[in-house]
Amino acid sequence: MLIVTGATGRLGALIVNRLLERVPAGRIGVSVRDVSKAADLVERGVRVRAGDFTEPDSLKHAFEGAERVLVVSAAIRGGGALTANSAAIDAAREAGAQRILYTSHQAASPTSLFPPQQVHAATEEHLERQGVPYTALRNGFYASTLGLYVSAALETGTLAAPQDGPVSWTAHEDLAEAAAVALTEDGALEGTTPPLSAPDTLDFAHVADILSRITGRTITRVVMDDNEWLSAAVAGGMPRSAAEFSLTMFAASRNGEFNATAPTLEATIGHPAKTVHDALEAVVRSR
Repeated sequence: MLIVTGATGRLGALIVNRLLERVPAGRIGVSVRDVSKAADLVERGVRVRAGDFTEPDSLKHAFEGAERVLVVSAAIRGGGALTANSAAIDAAREAGAQRILYTSHQAASPTSLFPPQQVHAATEEHLERQGVPYTALRNGFYASTLGLYVSAALETGTLAAPQDGPVSWTAHEDLAEAAAVALTEDGALEGTTPPLSAPDTLDFAHVADILSRITGRTITRVVMDDNEWLSAAVAGGMPRSAAEFSLTMFAASRNGEFNATAPTLEATIGHPAKTVHDALEAVVRSR
């Protein structure tokens, strides 16, 4: 059985949908914190069981009969994320999984300025130590993140944010397809992958230019001082902890951490990856 964790999150749900296009529903199992949110998967014939990374004992039943397990990284900030990811990996090994997969990030590094990348790097190390064939999917930066900044730009005509750097903005849909390939095809994406990214890296100046072309309006990129942006974000209602977290992303991007691409994603999915233009068009249409 192919087990996917976090199947009610955006990436996990997309991965399950891609799996359903490739294998019978009876071969697919999912581990979710709240089974009531996966009723549609039950109706489609997917095995749904409760499992919580923060309650490792619950994973034994959730992962029962696993042939391969995909651990979608825990949506937790801080040290608890590594503990949760490691618990899921351990449970997959104990369940007898013949391959364990993990959704990492192309910038995973113990010295990253963006704390999640430190967690990904430590989780990769834990995964490698298990003595089980594994895949660390080094996903490009999720293009959906742009929506957090673009909405205000469409209102004001200015994309105001701290200094950034080029980022490998990549669509969830393409990454989900690559994960489904890795789960179902022998020999696909073994070990720690190259960056699974769209072919281009773009900074916010490029994003503003693309938005201008899509909307027919001039969207101006405005670079704000970090502290100025932090104060404005908090004044606008963003929790200070969230704003400070966002600042680490900008620091890492201008340090060049996300400025990496590889042809691996497109080669794996067999078609061109979605572009930033595609992602921004979707944001504009949704308004």
